[in-house]
Order: sequence, then C-alpha cells, then structure tokens
Amino acid sequence: MSGQPTGNPLAHAVQLARETFPPMHPAGRPFLLGGLAATFVLRRFSKRLGVVGALATAGMTAFFREPKRVPPVRDNVAISAADGTVSLIEEAVPPAELGLPAEPRMRVSVFLSVYDVHVQRTPAAGVISKVTYKPGKFLSADLDKASEVNERNSLVLHTADGHELVVVQIAGLVARRIRCDVREGEKVSAGETYGIIRFGSRVDTYLPPGSRVVVAKGQRTVGGETVLAELPAQGES
Repeated sequence: MSGQPTGNPLAHAVQLARETFPPMHPAGRPFLLGGLAATFVLRRFSKRLGVVGALATAGMTAFFREPKRVPPVRDNVAISAADGTVSLIEEAVPPAELGLPAEPRMRVSVFLSVYDVHVQRTPAAGVISKVTYKPGKFLSADLDKASEVNERNSLVLHTADGHELVVVQIAGLVARRIRCDVREGEKVSAGETYGIIRFGSRVDTYLPPGSRVVVAKGQRTVGGETVLAELPAQGES
C-alpha cells in the first residue's frame, strides 16, 4: 500500500525521533551523563526522587538543543546569531580588545532567556579573522552596560563581499560559561553553529556602515534564519 513506511520499523521509528527531537550540542553531553547518573542513584532511594531527577535531566537536555536551521537564500544580508528577543538597536563602538577603529557602528543586541536555544550561529559566510575572549562581570544581560563590563567572547568575520561583521557572546546573570568553537583563519558558512553560552545571555552583532536594519526592538529572532539587516552593495560601505 502506498504511503505506508517500508523497511525496518525500528529504523523508521529512530528516524522519526531524530526529525522530531533536535540533536544536542556536544557541550551538553557531560550534563546529560551526570543527570542520568544522579537519577539512577536517586531512584534507588525513592521513586519520586527518581522522577524528579529524570525531569531535571530532560530539562537540561532541552537547554542544550541544537535544532537544524535553514539560512535564507539571499546575498548581502546578516542573519541573527541567536534565538531570542531584540533588546537594543543602537550605534556603539565594538569591543576595544578587537583593536578595531573606535568608530560607532550599528549594533543589534539579542537577549536570550533560559528557555531559548543557546547555541550561536554565524551571521554570514566568510572567514574568521579574529577571536578574543575577555573576562568580566555577570550583570543581567538585558542591561545596556552588559556589553561593556560582562564576560564576553568576540569574533570578527569578513565576508567574500568585503564586509566586516562583529559578533559578541556576552555572559548573563546566571551564565558562567562561554564556549567558542571557531578559530582565526577558519572559513564558515552562514548559519553555522560556532558556540554556546550556558543559562541566560546576550549576543551583539555589529554591522558594517551603510547596513539597513530590518528587525525591530522586541521582535523575536530565530538564530541562523532571521535576517537582521541588509548589507550595503559592494563599494557602498
């Protein structure tokens, strides 16, 4: 009968599960294993505690989810590096440790709550020219000054069209670990996962001069898919 699944039923069930539940970022594996071990120990003392442990482990697994995203098929655009809510759209100078000219650029800040996907994705295809980590404070990531004083990891990306984009991972009030998996000189694709921040944070994207922001404050973004801005044509920046 047409329309019915064929082949091994178990393999089909596994495939459906993979399509339904997003994969986990590698950073979450130690937490998953630790949660499973804790659940096993708690289960030996109490069924109720075992259920609590299992639910906590499931929640931890969901936090580290890394859903598949499909970048827009458009040239000269910068896409969101993170899932979350646009909290600020303003001109600001990129982090000083990057050594870039101290000239204001349009910056779009996306705030991530503990319920959002917490992996970061590259805003465009290109080459990573610089990666810099700076320790700092852990103020609430939705505050304006969090960009200046909080722990952060910054990268500079140059596109094939000659545009320079700056993306900054910023730790939040409960975030205590920033992970960046790209290195200087590495080529990346648009929407490619390059890092993760654990438990509440913010991601700033600095745009080249002449860019046109197409999102609004308070708008929800989908990392790797939502277009933040249209970049200037060659020779206009």
